[in-house]
Amino acid sequence: MSPIDEAARAARAGQELLEASGDVIARRLTIMAEAIADPARADMAELALMGSEKLDALTQSARIGLNGAAVLAQTAQTVAARETATASRAFDAVMRSETPAQALAAQGAWAANAWSRSLEQGWAMGAAMLKLQTDALQPIHAAATANADRLKK
Repeated sequence: MSPIDEAARAARAGQELLEASGDVIARRLTIMAEAIADPARADMAELALMGSEKLDALTQSARIGLNGAAVLAQTAQTVAARETATASRAFDAVMRSETPAQALAAQGAWAANAWSRSLEQGWAMGAAMLKLQTDALQPIHAAATANADRLKK
């Protein structure tokens, strides 16, 4: 998925979550007020869900976030190692040059390629972070939207 598509997906999920959360909060405040007014008729099942489902959704979200962060860290480590090796080879090429022009050409080639790779890797990392954000939000989004649908009935 392109970075633009990931950003749109993240924005859409965030908007849906905000709307669903507002609906759920409004309905649950009514349920709590009704429970205070008449404890014998309180919706205990719904009141019990208020905490447990949040804990479950947040736990799932944290798991996704931590796993994704580990993957991103591994990717960054791989890129750093590759760039270090590439810079080392470029330095060797400069040092083996027989003329200043050869040294300049070797250094220029490394710099141009490094610039292209950094742009490419920056876009890829940004897209991966957007995907992780939306993936980590998914369990919370799913719980909130399911609750909103259920509580409308």
